[in-house]
Amino acid sequence: MKTKSVVLSLALVGVSAFASSDMQLINKVKKAGVKAIPQSQLEVLKLVDDPNNPITEKKVELGKKLYFEPRLSKSGLISCNTCHNLGMGGADGVAAAVGHKWTPNPAHLNSPTVYNSVLNKVQFWDGRSPHLEDQAQGPIQAGPEMAAPKSLVEARVTSMPAYVEEFKEAYGDDVKIDFKLIADTIAVFERTLVTPSRFDEFMHGDLDALTPAEKEGLNLFVDKGCVSCHNDIGLGGTMQPFQVAKKYKFASLGGFQGDKNGMVKTPTLRNIEETAPYFHNGAIWSLADAVKEMGSVQLGINISDKESAKITTFLKALTGDKPDISYPQLPVSTSKTPKPDMN
Repeated sequence: MKTKSVVLSLALVGVSAFASSDMQLINKVKKAGVKAIPQSQLEVLKLVDDPNNPITEKKVELGKKLYFEPRLSKSGLISCNTCHNLGMGGADGVAAAVGHKWTPNPAHLNSPTVYNSVLNKVQFWDGRSPHLEDQAQGPIQAGPEMAAPKSLVEARVTSMPAYVEEFKEAYGDDVKIDFKLIADTIAVFERTLVTPSRFDEFMHGDLDALTPAEKEGLNLFVDKGCVSCHNDIGLGGTMQPFQVAKKYKFASLGGFQGDKNGMVKTPTLRNIEETAPYFHNGAIWSLADAVKEMGSVQLGINISDKESAKITTFLKALTGDKPDISYPQLPVSTSKTPKPDMN
């Protein structure tokens, strides 16, 4: 019995030491500026809601329909979901976004994920939009994307009585359905696309949520300095200087140089394994290679294959739980609905 007691005591010491080490890692990550998505749905709502256009069930449902609505594009073929596919990590899986008349993005820009985009401090690679409501207006009108003038979008939506009725239910009978409100409603839906992961569970104290290998990768992620840009709740989403230590080897592809100060929006690392290819111009398809390139370009260090594999193991733990979204049935066009225009 004494031998069993000694063995049990040693085992408990081992568990205690392991737990202590995990708590040290959690505190280390917090100190580095990384935050977890709140566990409480109320706290998440506070985080993503906009007091100027509060989230409601009616707005979310209408916004979802508009998000999947191809008739918001000039051709009647392209929706928000075309480039930000909710079944593919919120991106499109190609290097450069393709829009109206199969036009590739002129700057060879890659489509960022829409999941957790509400956590970004700014929108677009050059950070020109401060929030999702403003961002949602851009691609609809842009020639290489959906190519639809504001007047066409308004005419398409208001020509369908079912949409008019849904806007009244969401905003009141006196609602004025204009382009801005249509974009704002899409943004309301996008604000709900938050994906908590096992990493968040670990940060909230579930020490078994991550495997030992994932914890090792997380520790290395912090030690190597990745958190200097990939921090806060979104693990990205702020404007940062690019090519700090060395020139990006695919910098010439597309010619994008960031904003006027050469700053580029740091992409979120949440669901990163689902959003290849990587970087603003989608030039790197391997997550492990992207980690090594970031070490060289941003940190001025050599990240070995072994170290990259460990960090990548952690990054895959950032794949989160997606909201359950069913494809909506869209209103029927009427004789007043402007016809598709392929020109």
